[in-house]
Amino acid sequence: MIRIGKRYGLVGPNGAGKTTLLRLIAGEFPPDEGSIAYAGMSVGYLKQETEEVAAHLTVLDETMQAFAEILALEAEEHRLIEFMDTEPNHESDEYVKAMETFNSVHDQLQASEVHLIKPRTEAVLSGLGFKEEDFNRPLSTFSGGWRMRVALAQLLLRAPDVLLLDEPTNHLDIDSIDWLEEYLKAYPGTVVLVSHDRYFLDRMVNTTVELMQGQLTEYAGNYEFYLQDRIIRREHQKAAYVNQQKFIAETERFIERFRSKNTKATQVQSRVKSLAKLEKVAPPPADEAKISFRFPEPPRSGRTVIEFPQFSKSYASDTGAPIHVFDNAGPLRIERGDKIALIGKNGAGKSTFARMLLGAEPFDGERIEGYNVAMTFFAQHQAESLDRKQTPLDALRSMAESRSETELRTLLGAFLFSGDDVFKTIGVLSGGERSRVALARTLASPANLLVLDEPTNHLDIHSIGVLTEALRQYTGTFVLVSHDRHFLDKVVNKVWRVEDGAIRQFDGNFSDYQWQVEHGTAKAYTAPSAENSSSAKAQTPASSSNTSPGGGPKTKEQKRLEAEERAKSRQKQIQKSQSKSAGLNNFKLKNEYTRVTTELEKTEQQTKKLAALLADPDTFSNPSKGSKLLADFEAAQKNLVSLNKEWEDLASEMGTRGLE
Repeated sequence: MIRIGKRYGLVGPNGAGKTTLLRLIAGEFPPDEGSIAYAGMSVGYLKQETEEVAAHLTVLDETMQAFAEILALEAEEHRLIEFMDTEPNHESDEYVKAMETFNSVHDQLQASEVHLIKPRTEAVLSGLGFKEEDFNRPLSTFSGGWRMRVALAQLLLRAPDVLLLDEPTNHLDIDSIDWLEEYLKAYPGTVVLVSHDRYFLDRMVNTTVELMQGQLTEYAGNYEFYLQDRIIRREHQKAAYVNQQKFIAETERFIERFRSKNTKATQVQSRVKSLAKLEKVAPPPADEAKISFRFPEPPRSGRTVIEFPQFSKSYASDTGAPIHVFDNAGPLRIERGDKIALIGKNGAGKSTFARMLLGAEPFDGERIEGYNVAMTFFAQHQAESLDRKQTPLDALRSMAESRSETELRTLLGAFLFSGDDVFKTIGVLSGGERSRVALARTLASPANLLVLDEPTNHLDIHSIGVLTEALRQYTGTFVLVSHDRHFLDKVVNKVWRVEDGAIRQFDGNFSDYQWQVEHGTAKAYTAPSAENSSSAKAQTPASSSNTSPGGGPKTKEQKRLEAEERAKSRQKQIQKSQSKSAGLNNFKLKNEYTRVTTELEKTEQQTKKLAALLADPDTFSNPSKGSKLLADFEAAQKNLVSLNKEWEDLASEMGTRGLE
């Protein structure tokens, strides 16, 4: 039963039927058995996909269809006024009837506050990220994500008694999610949410409903409460089930033992009836499979990964006037081990800066790439370049030839491909499933710099947890574009906000960033220069072997990382002693060093050119062209890693002999 005024969060594993249940409640199709009673309540449903729109309708026109009945009354009022203005005989029956109808229509319009429709619509559109100049643009010129925002705005303005929202935050930026939260807090009706955003669920719902194995179980709290209470309930259910099974076994033994004894006939019959009337306790659900994966160990980069001393970026608008995305921004520096969240409003320049990171976007300024940087990136449009004839397992195997099939299937399992799903052809998968395959391929590569654009969009909460843990253990550097605040809280150590032509830098995770903003302590952070960094490092006393840099005792994780670092150092010494370059004479060593250096430079340039093409969504309008480019890019990346290792070996030997 859905109760008035409640805020429900509908949760459950992927494929449990959450979207199907919402569609049943919305009346999109009838139930196979039983019925749904609405008790006079109106129901509104936000789907995960958008529908086609008329080419001529503007954003404002389409959104205002939420008030279709009122707009029809307004059109009727205008028609009546025009008739009465042109009717010469004010005594005619037609005129009198028109006047009576006009008075009724006018009263209805006044009661519905028709004068507030347009400003209310504009306020909701602004809250969801639209600019004023967007209101009168044709909706057909916007992407699917922006059309979803219009559908959400229309639904909020329609204000049904029961609001069904299926992943409403998927296409919103963090600012728009904050606005939506405030709007829903004041919403007078009932709200039912399906979302993979834990932070959103925790703040929005007061009742959580779990859909598992066709059964609904209600919990009187938000998602965090549900997680805790579910453990307690399952422990109780398990104890009750075990006790009942023990009672049943003992009763059946008694019946079997004394069935043929006349003196025990009464007791036997009593126990038989007792078992027949017994209400069976269902066995507790099986524990969720613990899926985990670790990134392949990436090659070690230099301390500075990428640096932008100062930069500007502009686009030409339709009118020819420049649109300034970045205006003398910087300096920015990404250092080894940085875990950066890139946030900001949609259109502020996050994707532009991500392409600049990849070296795939021209701009005014300098991009300085550090030593031995191996990049890989993920964006939703890459899913369109996958080979439709391959299986998900094939797609991963081509990127990670050294990893076992068990490892690859574990990685696919983390992204919701289990059992025979790994053998389906990519051509029969949905858009969301193909996106998950593309993400898995990205994570299988041994890069030391990841640039991930909305990696959680098509994942359920469990899969996001798996990705979270993998990123926490990842020893490389990454930059994330994401609106999932709980996810960001768990994995990042810096937040970069793109806003007003600049990028402001904050230390800490997303909650730390929020606290700084809310308490007015947030200040633009200036990256230290190389000289200052060296000086600061020289002035910092060396920590003892048993203390952390902060002065406290080292954690197990710190000790583990140090042990791994020592093991790597020993391995490098072994590799050096086995180096092929050690057997070359000076003449051959110099020639080989020159050859590899030249080939390395050519491969770096080739990789950058391919990255620029892959970063352009238009590339994937031709799937076969996109597939070939992606294959070329992956081959170039592998070659780059191999050449870097070879160059390091040669450079080290050159330095040892004093030949540099």
